[in-house]
Amino acid sequence: MATAGEKSVKVPEIKDIARIERIGAHSHIRGLGLDDSLEARNVSQGMVGQQMARRAAGVVLGMVKEGKIAGRAILLAGPPGTGKTAIAMGISKSLGKDVPFTAMAGSEIYSLEMSKTEALTQALRKSIGVRIKEETEIIEGEVVEIQVERPATGVGTKTGKLTLKSTEMETIYDLGTKMIDALLKEKVQAGDVITIDKATGKISRIGRSYTRARDYDATGPQTRFVQCPEGELQKRKEVVHTVSIHEIDVINSRTHGFLALFSGPYARYRMFLIFKSCTRR
Repeated sequence: MATAGEKSVKVPEIKDIARIERIGAHSHIRGLGLDDSLEARNVSQGMVGQQMARRAAGVVLGMVKEGKIAGRAILLAGPPGTGKTAIAMGISKSLGKDVPFTAMAGSEIYSLEMSKTEALTQALRKSIGVRIKEETEIIEGEVVEIQVERPATGVGTKTGKLTLKSTEMETIYDLGTKMIDALLKEKVQAGDVITIDKATGKISRIGRSYTRARDYDATGPQTRFVQCPEGELQKRKEVVHTVSIHEIDVINSRTHGFLALFSGPYARYRMFLIFKSCTRR
């Protein structure tokens, strides 16, 4: 509730075009298909043909990674169906997930719900990424055992215990209903290396310990083996949130939405400092 000396500021709702991830003409591309000497392979990372253009795109990719092409644009010209969008998608995949990539067609500019200026502005702000750093307290360790006690009648709260270990120590934690549900949702089992955010209670599954690599004869490609964490279980870790400016606009248009990125008692103050620095720039 605002006091007499404060003015209520209404933030307009930002319209967003919802996109659906589906299998398309370029969803199989994983990169440009170049070797270390920037020579294009015949068939690699979903790319076939256009070897000279892929090599030129590899040179541009190196300049982008070194920061030598900031503030400039790249124009790919050619007849329809020659692979311009495929090369752009390969550059995007080679840069990684942290670099935002926005693909749009000319028909998206003309819409009854959104003006052309707003559509172009939204596309540009989707392509500008912001890294926000936050230091949080986490619990990181290898799961030794999970014990869940359910009432015999089936009615009541579930309780349990979680045993985590590192290379130096082992600790047993009591679990409530929400933590048990979070563990079941992430499909955590003995041998997994997990992190638990103490402020939010979020559980993240990092991978599976190398000591359990021989538990199964065959594993899927999504299985990732990691070392058992070293040191103490509770530690402070710097978390980097990578968001686009458009995502900040959408979240900020909702009430207390931007606070979802942060945790802790000083979340609102950190949010104020970030927006103050963005405004100065």
